[in-house]
Amino acid sequence: MIIEGRALKYGDNINTDLIFPGVYMTLTRPEDLARYALVGLDPDFPKRIKSYGILVAGKNFGCGSSREHAPASLKYAGTRCVIAESFARIFFRNAVNIGLPILEYKGATAKVGEGDSLTVDLEKGSIINRSRGETLQSRPLPEFLLSIFQYGGLIEYLNAKSGGYGNV
Repeated sequence: MIIEGRALKYGDNINTDLIFPGVYMTLTRPEDLARYALVGLDPDFPKRIKSYGILVAGKNFGCGSSREHAPASLKYAGTRCVIAESFARIFFRNAVNIGLPILEYKGATAKVGEGDSLTVDLEKGSIINRSRGETLQSRPLPEFLLSIFQYGGLIEYLNAKSGGYGNV
């Protein structure tokens, strides 16, 4: 799975309250989730990510509560992939469940600049920074996670593999 875009860069410890503030937890429609993605940190994020596509962050991205709204809001806002130095475990799992591609790369914030043009190969675990002429090597994602991303999330994956919800 290949993802291309430009890097929109943030720092460490971006928690789920910053990604999707709790005051909006009653919202469920994708367009509403998208409207409030990362507004706790960057009110212009929903507009900016459309022209960037790839969110790059530091350590402990997605720490805090276990709300699925956080990765869903990023996905619906147009985030094609999140690259972070490390992810909070529950955010990582929720991102997989809703089909938001993610990749961990220690040193991402030092090796990727704001606006850098990137090609991410989730299968190989590589990040080609075309702006800097560098290839960064991360651990490739396991095949089963790649399959979930390709189907758009865990429910879609299970539905396709089982022939429907009743056969899971």
